[in-house]
Amino acid sequence: MRTHHTTHVTRTIRVALFGLLAVVQACASAGSGGRPSETPTRPNAVRPDAARVAELEAIYRARADAALEGAHEADIRFMTHMIPHHAQALVMAGFAPDAGASPSIRTLCARIINAQTDEIAVMSRWLSDRGLPVPDTGDMRGHGEGAMLMAGMLTREQLAELEAARGPDFDRLFLRYMIQHHQGAVTMVRELFATDGAAQDDFIFKLASDIHVDQATEIARMELMLEALAAPEPGG
Repeated sequence: MRTHHTTHVTRTIRVALFGLLAVVQACASAGSGGRPSETPTRPNAVRPDAARVAELEAIYRARADAALEGAHEADIRFMTHMIPHHAQALVMAGFAPDAGASPSIRTLCARIINAQTDEIAVMSRWLSDRGLPVPDTGDMRGHGEGAMLMAGMLTREQLAELEAARGPDFDRLFLRYMIQHHQGAVTMVRELFATDGAAQDDFIFKLASDIHVDQATEIARMELMLEALAAPEPGG
């Protein structure tokens, strides 16, 4: 299945390769002292540098097509499951304004929403480019069939509890549940990397690695925030 993403990849490759051609031509000109070649050129002759660029473009085009055609089952499963997993995180973070969350929690929620919205779009496009079904996140609560079985996902009861919480109670509950949720995503990445033949594609490897690093970093930050909320007030 061809999409605008495939076209964009090919166009990017073409631009880069013609940039290379310009460099080759400039070097050739510099090597001859900037003087034009005195050897007459036949009207229909193909210059070696242009032919090389066409050859490289064909190679890159073939590789891009192969990347679209072949996908490991574990890669597909990871993308398909991480979309609703991220979607539930967006729901959780979206509760903050109405719950009277503290400024630090609201800042954290905004960061989560920005990052994971972008990643959902990227993962959805990856599946679509391969003609694979994209999970319907619906109201973004991640309540699709089997969604609650994924690592770290909140149950319906936990999600309802979080939605009903207010003020400091919301802050504490949000941190506990989002730590649980992030730990689930980290587990999903580790399972992907532990599967033979999975994450061999550079795109998959980088995306999964970024998710692992980002969420592990946020887990550490949220644990410190939770400890600060649990600490007694000075003079208390």
